[in-house]
Amino acid sequence: SQELRLDREAVLAAVRQDGYALQFAGEALRRDPEVMLEAVKQDGWTLQFAPPDLWEDRCFAAAAVRAHAWALQFAPADLRRDRGLVLAALECHGLALAYVAGSLRHDRDVVFAAVRQDGRALQHAATALTDDLEVVLAAVGQNVVAMRYASLRLQRHEAVRRAAAPAGA
Repeated sequence: SQELRLDREAVLAAVRQDGYALQFAGEALRRDPEVMLEAVKQDGWTLQFAPPDLWEDRCFAAAAVRAHAWALQFAPADLRRDRGLVLAALECHGLALAYVAGSLRHDRDVVFAAVRQDGRALQHAATALTDDLEVVLAAVGQNVVAMRYASLRLQRHEAVRRAAAPAGA
């Protein structure tokens, strides 16, 4: 009912059960940071319903990223360049590197954070970092699949090949 769509407590209860209930909330409640974050905690994909101006609230953006690292894909470009926010996301989910601004994909510390969490994030790193022995060793040590994203030179490197070899082989 229209009444329930505008009732803050009813909407909060609904999104705590199913984040996608947010799509039925009134516009004002979709702009409410607390309501939006409750929905995100339930299902991060609900960020697609966040109005653009809500992202201007740095506290909301940081909380959204902490609640669901994939939030970066819905964030405006300036937030995807925010090193602190990006690092917070990558600590939770390294593959979120896919949504990071290009300049940060060249940042060794940012890429290290991503590959330490999930080695496969190497596929989203700047080409120069796929040829960085330390970065590649960290990635392959976390997930052997990362070897396919390393430069050809490092795929042949003895240390990388050892890191990728199964234990006891």
